[in-house]
Amino acid sequence: MKAMLKDVAGLCLYLGIILGCTYLIVHFVAQRTEIEGTSMAATLFDGDQVLINKMQYRFKEPKRYDIVAFPYRYEQNTFYVKRIIGLPGETVRIDAQGTIFVNEEALDEHFGAEVINQPGNAATPRKLEKDEYFVLGDNRNDSIDSRDSSVGIIRRSEIIGKVFFRMYPFSSFGKVG
Repeated sequence: MKAMLKDVAGLCLYLGIILGCTYLIVHFVAQRTEIEGTSMAATLFDGDQVLINKMQYRFKEPKRYDIVAFPYRYEQNTFYVKRIIGLPGETVRIDAQGTIFVNEEALDEHFGAEVINQPGNAATPRKLEKDEYFVLGDNRNDSIDSRDSSVGIIRRSEIIGKVFFRMYPFSSFGKVG
């Protein structure tokens, strides 16, 4: 009887350690999320399962073109995934032809699948503060991002982490970026 209680106690301790480690990983190291919609096509697609590295920005600052996750301000447990275009201290503007300007220089990037039709809030230059980021979806004409007032400029404290790995579909399994 004593040996059986010892085995049960050992099993409970083992399960407790596993649950504790799982909790720590999910809350502090990595988070899984599912992409809904087409705002990040042709990089990420509706139904993709991705991992977010929550430790990435504890040691270094987000960089231009990183794909980041942040909470949507108006709906709990909803996260947006977008690409960083403008960094703190920069001025971002999108002209009527859909060209993105950073500090009045045309941005040479090829993530957007098409020319931007609606510059939204970025039609006038926006100077980013020391902790602000300007984000866009790769599917520029089907994305709610920093051009829209419901998302707006993202603060550093809002960024959960960097999207770094696609888990599903298995045909696209691997590193993102």
